[in-house]
Amino acid sequence: MLDNDLLQKAIKILDDGGLVGIPTETVYGLAADAENQEAVQSIYKAKNRPSNHPLIVHLANAKAIPRWASDFNEDAKKLTDTFWPGPLTIILKKSDVAKDFVTGGQDTVALRCPSHPIAHRLLEIFDRGQGKGLAAPSANSFGRISPSTAQHVRDDLGEKPEGKVDLIIDGGPCEVGIESTILDLSGDTPRILREGAIDSAQISSVIGKPVMHGTVYNSPRVSGTLKSHYAPKHKMEMVSVQDLPGRTQFLARQFKTFGLIAPEKIARRFKPVSEKTFAYSSVPELSAHLYQWMHDLDKEDIDRIFVVPPEYSPSSAGVLDRLTRASAKKE
Repeated sequence: MLDNDLLQKAIKILDDGGLVGIPTETVYGLAADAENQEAVQSIYKAKNRPSNHPLIVHLANAKAIPRWASDFNEDAKKLTDTFWPGPLTIILKKSDVAKDFVTGGQDTVALRCPSHPIAHRLLEIFDRGQGKGLAAPSANSFGRISPSTAQHVRDDLGEKPEGKVDLIIDGGPCEVGIESTILDLSGDTPRILREGAIDSAQISSVIGKPVMHGTVYNSPRVSGTLKSHYAPKHKMEMVSVQDLPGRTQFLARQFKTFGLIAPEKIARRFKPVSEKTFAYSSVPELSAHLYQWMHDLDKEDIDRIFVVPPEYSPSSAGVLDRLTRASAKKE
């Protein structure tokens, strides 16, 4: 049930240039008025985020897009009709409203409409019929595990007066669990720059054309594409289904304790070796729980986190991307 008094309190904080931790269907966001430069800069400061990393502007609906983008093209219209509200971010050429402090100095802007009822209602109120938006990257310190619960935000950034956030709204665990798909529609070819729950096959079926993957030399910079990102404090390693069973005794000898995230059949075999084992039966289940499990394992006194990833498919590309970056060597 939506708490109208809490939403009004959040609106007052946002109007005054403050920061609000909000639940979305993907991860919890750190929201501020996307047109208030000081407020947006406070997001960067709270997260210790590089200032040239653009932010996603969250909107109440697609009617607000022409205010933020100079070219609301046909592909964007089809996709927002189909997937908004939902975990799809589109990149378009920006309008004069989208200032450099929110776009990272680029000529493009990233736009999304979240489906979580609290975030969606908050945006509807904040919009005021003007198409206003909230900048809202994940509510965590830059490069760390993204938050999928309000407690994750409290544990990392904290709530004022001791912490960095003016208000944290608890909307329960995030349903999708990983960040939105980012699709660049600012050029000639639709291109996924960050994988997410909405995959290339779904997008292609709507716009009737192929979708490319990964950045090229002239792609806009986007969030969450550093080689090492979403990283736990403990070292994390991906291992294959084929390799893991033969390493049971080796792992038990080399590591005093370790955590494991694996498909159910594999996880059952490792329960006697490591009690800190999490099992998944499907890609959506892994996606929904991945960050929660990583947070839980990070609190344990263990030497390593091992993950048996799902096989690649368009639908698993998002969670595989997060696992690859979380396991990457920190530079």
